[in-house]
Amino acid sequence: MTLPVPLTQSGANREWWRGAAIYQIYPRSFADSNGDGIGDLQGVTAHLDYVAKLGVEAVWLSPFFKSPMADFGYDVADYRDVDPIFGTLADFDALVARAHELGLKLIIDQVWAHTSDQHPWFVESRANRDNPRADWYVWRDAKPDGSPPNNWQSVFGGPAWTWDARRGQYYMHNFLKEQPQVNGHHPDVQAAFIDITRFWLDRGVDGFRIDAINFMMFDPEFRDNPPAPDNGKPRTRPFDFQLHKYNQSHAAIPGFLERLRGVFDEYDARFTVAEVGGPNSDGEMKLFTAEDRRLNSAYGFDFLYAPALTPKAVADAVAKWPERPGTGWPSWAFENHDAPRAVSRWASLEHRERFTRMKMLLLAALRGNIFLYYGEELGLTQVDVPFDDLQDPEAIANWPRTLSRDGARTPMPWQSGAAQLGFSSVDPWLPVGADHTALAVDRQEADPDSLLNWTRQVLALRKEHPALLTGDIRVVEAGEAMLAFERLSDEETLLCVFNLSPEPQIWSPSQPDRWRPVMETGVQSWHFEGYGALVTTKLG
Repeated sequence: MTLPVPLTQSGANREWWRGAAIYQIYPRSFADSNGDGIGDLQGVTAHLDYVAKLGVEAVWLSPFFKSPMADFGYDVADYRDVDPIFGTLADFDALVARAHELGLKLIIDQVWAHTSDQHPWFVESRANRDNPRADWYVWRDAKPDGSPPNNWQSVFGGPAWTWDARRGQYYMHNFLKEQPQVNGHHPDVQAAFIDITRFWLDRGVDGFRIDAINFMMFDPEFRDNPPAPDNGKPRTRPFDFQLHKYNQSHAAIPGFLERLRGVFDEYDARFTVAEVGGPNSDGEMKLFTAEDRRLNSAYGFDFLYAPALTPKAVADAVAKWPERPGTGWPSWAFENHDAPRAVSRWASLEHRERFTRMKMLLLAALRGNIFLYYGEELGLTQVDVPFDDLQDPEAIANWPRTLSRDGARTPMPWQSGAAQLGFSSVDPWLPVGADHTALAVDRQEADPDSLLNWTRQVLALRKEHPALLTGDIRVVEAGEAMLAFERLSDEETLLCVFNLSPEPQIWSPSQPDRWRPVMETGVQSWHFEGYGALVTTKLG
């Protein structure tokens, strides 16, 4: 097979975000500085030294904006202010300043497909049909029989329409009824989001992660979605019974993203990444990042809900992003605030220690940006939160069929011997994990062989090798158990080999003597223990 010509950026020529490792902080669960059981911005700032020591380039901070917290900050009531439970704008400015002192970039979430129903825009919009913001949201008359305007369904269950007596109309919501859909087609709405963009960029923010951007615009004709064919998978929500052809993913979204990119290009060294889910996410991610004139990168769900980590799954995912002009730059994550902890999905209890080391090295070896979710560097497991303690509205509505997102949002364990593991001085908003004491930061700091210290070594390796940061990727093997791929740049060629099974395996390249190990776990002379992993460099 002919190798592709590497189109790499290295050294001083590399844009800071290209190949960056980005650490996601869910602020409610990271560190509580004021003893109310909820994490806050001052708590984040106090622990930024820890984050910087990991070796990441940036922090992605999940929503901290003013919100009634129906969906824990993803229902924004004021895009320009901090919710009091998290602190103040002054606290945010101090966080930005400290991050920059430590050489960290700061990325914030922007949620533009919907707002809170308590946002002043919506309060005005619902008041009557002829106010200045009457069309900033999606309003439709009932059908003659009083039923909703069409068959669109909400992600969180039930129709995507709620009746509002004040206007005598239905309003649309792709998620909770407390999250009314903005009319992304409206030029004044787009202008408002552009103004909000400037507000945060002027405050020193280094980038945006844009939530659910493919939901921002919809079919203006409001046609019914067609039914989805039965693929044999469990369907726990009405949403699962439809192909989402008309309620999202309108062709006008890329045009707005080009306008947004124009604003970002007025600022130095800023970064944009889209969250894109759904069965057509690959095409949309390409569209939203095309030709370096829209967003810088896109963040998909290839691994976030995958029941197993297999060689084929990895090979198929990376194949979607070939290195060629006009194709965007990918971002990868194994965990985030919406998905179960990967170690609980992908490894049995007796294999977790070896598995987490392999998984971290694999993530760091992928071509693209990589996202680490807080606690992933500790190997945090999914917590089984009892029904009476659930906070997640989707899990409560669909219990027990939907796995709670709360189990991946539990408090960060800082000190193994402290109350609430050092997260707070009082009972936290979610219970700490029963098995997280042994995984606490202080214990792993003291153990040179811990996953925490391994993660620091892995991220240092990634920074040291241009091929890992920005080089091309070529899959060599994707069998039942073994995954092997080369990372190639002008400076070097690396061979990365992973045993994705718990059973020992033997695998070697055709000329094993031409490769020198640079990092390994559970490997000796091309003999791989269960979940063994190896990165080598080509000699000569």
